Amino acid sequence: MFKNHPKGLIPAALSNMGERFGYYIMNAVLVLFLCSKFGLSGETSSIVYSVFYAGIYILSLVGGLIADKTQNYKGTIMTGLVIMALGYVVLSIPILATAGNSTWLLAMTCGALFMIAFGNGLFKGNLQAIVGQMYDDPRYEKQRDSGFQIFYVFINVGGLIAPFVAPLLRSWWLGENGFVYNSNLPALCHEFINNGAAMGAEAMNNLTAAMTAAGGSIDNLAESCTRYLQIFNEGIHYSFIASVAAMFISLTIFICTKKQFPTPAKKAAAETVTYTAEEKAAMAKDIKQRMAALFAVLGVVIFFWFSFHQNGTSLSLFARDFVETSTVQPEIWQALNPFYVIILTPVIMAVFGALSRRGKEISTPRKIAIGMFIAGLAFLFLAVYSYMMGYPSATDYLALPIANQVKAGAWVLFALYFFLTVAELFISPLGLSFVSKVAPKHLQGLCQGLWLGATALGNLLLWMGPLMYNAWPIWQCWTVFLAVCLISMGIMFGMVKWLERVTQ
Repeated sequence: MFKNHPKGLIPAALSNMGERFGYYIMNAVLVLFLCSKFGLSGETSSIVYSVFYAGIYILSLVGGLIADKTQNYKGTIMTGLVIMALGYVVLSIPILATAGNSTWLLAMTCGALFMIAFGNGLFKGNLQAIVGQMYDDPRYEKQRDSGFQIFYVFINVGGLIAPFVAPLLRSWWLGENGFVYNSNLPALCHEFINNGAAMGAEAMNNLTAAMTAAGGSIDNLAESCTRYLQIFNEGIHYSFIASVAAMFISLTIFICTKKQFPTPAKKAAAETVTYTAEEKAAMAKDIKQRMAALFAVLGVVIFFWFSFHQNGTSLSLFARDFVETSTVQPEIWQALNPFYVIILTPVIMAVFGALSRRGKEISTPRKIAIGMFIAGLAFLFLAVYSYMMGYPSATDYLALPIANQVKAGAWVLFALYFFLTVAELFISPLGLSFVSKVAPKHLQGLCQGLWLGATALGNLLLWMGPLMYNAWPIWQCWTVFLAVCLISMGIMFGMVKWLERVTQ
């Protein structure tokens, strides 16, 4: 598997795996953490998440520009790791949010998220650039695709382990303080602290029942609620210490092995490609078609990321609210996606390879269209299931007596993430391949930046999912995503022949 690859591939992959491990700890819990710590609604927490997630991709352009201008890729990467570590240090400070400090504490939390996003921007694209530079060596050029596949699997190994860290630490810390985990209790505690007895009789009954089951006292509910929130969130804060450790492990690996990575020479200041007038005229139409094809595909993938990255917003809220979490906490379900990536990537590669050997190779644009269809199947499944269960909006569901809240089984999430991961494997790596094929040679960097920009735009729309999830019967929310995927698929299939001609 690792034969005929440059020596620096595994150290680079391990550096990235450590960083991804730290990042996915935070990513798995962010929306639910903002809800439990500050009492924010799912919609408000998702806006913060959307801006943060978009910022990572937008700031990758800044990080790339810095490294390109200075030609100091290694230094930029190490700086990014240090800045991310500092951001996680700030998040790990366990300060209890109260009415008197919530404003500045939330601002500090958002500042820490900016540090993580900026550090990630310095790190993310530049480490991938170094990996690509390794394969510029003619000895390894033919192994470029498999090298990036190995690199991608290491990313998902970190992502597979990370979602378990915060829930396990939180449950342990709750147990050490005489409490039991209850996913509904933080929201009820915040409602009681804010509204007191005015929260309503049904909500008060739910709070009393949940607090009793979690091991708290109901003689002084205000004190019990404050104490439960403090312990509940301290466990999450401590998990960010693991993220700090992961950043320094990545930094140590990178520093110890950086001599194995290429150091690109300074580009010639006046290096240009010159063409005759005839060549320029012949190329102009082709370049316009290529850029038009690129923007057409980018317009489609915006809506894929809008749908797929609901795994951190509305789908995380669904796992918390509608899925039985007494044995498996909602953040842990984030591990399903990297788990499926690891086991399904070889299968999909084998299928594509077999079709190619038989002369039935599927073009990249057609694969992307198929991926949109598969993503649609995920939301079709969830919409049908939610309709059959008669689930109302999340707001109405959580207002029901706890005894009347019928929970979904874990198998629902296994099926959902299976479809979403297959769709991801048809779209994400193949989309990068499409960009590299269609981009004019003198615009490669810009076109890769446009791909990241499209991802950022999709992430900026993520807040809409929780808004629909809380306002409508949730099958209608999933139906919107189904429609988005199917419309995108139809547009993509309508462009396939043209896109295939452009990429030939």
